[in-house]
Amino acid sequence: MSKYPEMSDRAQHLLKILVERYIDDGQPVGSRALSRDAGLNLSPATIRNVMADLEELGLIASPHTSAGRMPTVSGYRFFIDSLLTVRPLQDEIITQCERGLFEHSGDPEEMLESTSRMLADITRMAGLVSIPRRDKTIFRMIEFIPLSENRLLVILVTNDQEVQNKVIYPSRRFSASELTTVQNYLNQNYSGQALADVRQQVMGEAQEARERMTQELAQGAEIADLAFKGQKRKKRHPFVMSGETNLMDFDELASMDHMRALLSAFQQKEDMVHLLDRCLETHGVKIFIGEESGYRPLQQCSLVTAPYIVDEHTVGLLGVIGPTRMDYERVIPLVDLTSKLLGNALNRRNMAPI
Repeated sequence: MSKYPEMSDRAQHLLKILVERYIDDGQPVGSRALSRDAGLNLSPATIRNVMADLEELGLIASPHTSAGRMPTVSGYRFFIDSLLTVRPLQDEIITQCERGLFEHSGDPEEMLESTSRMLADITRMAGLVSIPRRDKTIFRMIEFIPLSENRLLVILVTNDQEVQNKVIYPSRRFSASELTTVQNYLNQNYSGQALADVRQQVMGEAQEARERMTQELAQGAEIADLAFKGQKRKKRHPFVMSGETNLMDFDELASMDHMRALLSAFQQKEDMVHLLDRCLETHGVKIFIGEESGYRPLQQCSLVTAPYIVDEHTVGLLGVIGPTRMDYERVIPLVDLTSKLLGNALNRRNMAPI
């Protein structure tokens, strides 16, 4: 059974015209304006009756008694799911998207930041791109440098080209040749594996197969254990965002209290991350309209997102935040195209994004 109310073709057409008119100018739409724009041979009285039916269905509402009507969240949802006609992007917009991505194609981090700026510039709203979060940090190489007494400096390199330095205190002093033997063994046998697993495997092998290991490696299991213990991934910002102040250009978002709540939400990030995680649970373009997000600061906003894919895995998403009356016909294909371009750009260069 359909989740939407039964409506005549005439009612659907009038709702479509009303939503498009309200998106264009942000003013409640009266029956006369609707009669003029609808292209139907209907009297204002007939249109008022249809509008009354749409209001009873919860698809439109009036800000006050004498005003025209404006879409509700349910009205926008019906419009997007059933009535929206997505327009092809203009060639110059496609070119702008490609240029915005590829001007920073040598640096994945700059590419993500450039993408958020580009989305903000084209839509005149706020653009965001989530930073990929790896489930596992990959071990690449390790080096041991002897210090005074029994201390050792551990230099650990992981997949995201992070270099972590750590001083450890083994129970005895190791010679330079012993350290070289241990680090060569670790680099040759474990490079490319999850860092969290390497320590466990090394200790397991040392425990179960000492007879097949050289004395140096058996003793070196101690420094490997100390080297890998407690390694943590450096905390990063969960997403980059641009164009937040563009939202002040929309009257419904421009009040100081509303903007303060929005900017605070963007800075705090934690609740926004939960919302973005929900977007990652589905494929393709995802749209939250107003209260659908369940996030109070975005009750007057819509969020349009799409995932980007690297090595056949969804690693992040990008999107646009704007008022609920955003131009969905334009924003949806823009977000969809940009997600594909970003994924292709990262794949083509065999890059791990940050």
